Amino acid sequence: MATRTAAPPAGLPQKVVSNPPNQTLYVANLPSAKIQKDDLRTALYMLFSTYGPVLDVVALKTMKMRGQAHIVYRDIQTATQAMRSLDGMEFLGRKMKITYAKGRSNIIAKLDGTLVPPKAAAAVALTTVQQSIFSAPVPGAPTTNTESPAPQGSPAKPPGTETATPAVENRGTKRPREDEEEEESDSDVAMEEDSDED
Repeated sequence: MATRTAAPPAGLPQKVVSNPPNQTLYVANLPSAKIQKDDLRTALYMLFSTYGPVLDVVALKTMKMRGQAHIVYRDIQTATQAMRSLDGMEFLGRKMKITYAKGRSNIIAKLDGTLVPPKAAAAVALTTVQQSIFSAPVPGAPTTNTESPAPQGSPAKPPGTETATPAVENRGTKRPREDEEEEESDSDVAMEEDSDED
């Protein structure tokens, strides 16, 4: 005769799935509005480091992650000891809920040498305008070709409209004004001395 297990009452989960032991602890039910992020990370570090060396504390204030944190230990035994001791403890006015994290932390993967870096963004095809912009010569760089074709996207000049470029010697030289000489003679007048002994 096969035994049947009774289904749990409505509202209760079928089976509580616990995560396997991990070096990273997931802490929930933390205060989010009362404390700044850096102060929260420092307080969590001080509390959890009493059980062993803490490698990282991740506490974010985004809408999705507020009130939660991840504490990364070097070994599983230390994480287990901290979880058993601190689960349900009141921290800044709220009782913490501590479980093992679902996945491994990137810091642990870096230490093990098993970290797989995220994939780079897929190559995007450039349009002809983008290619002309990104492959343009650097401004001010000497060019070997004196007559270059018009770049893609710019209209070609009709024949006979080339303008002569001014000579290099005339560039950047200041022409003297005719009025400057007259102003200099007026500005060299001595000031009258006033006496304060009246």
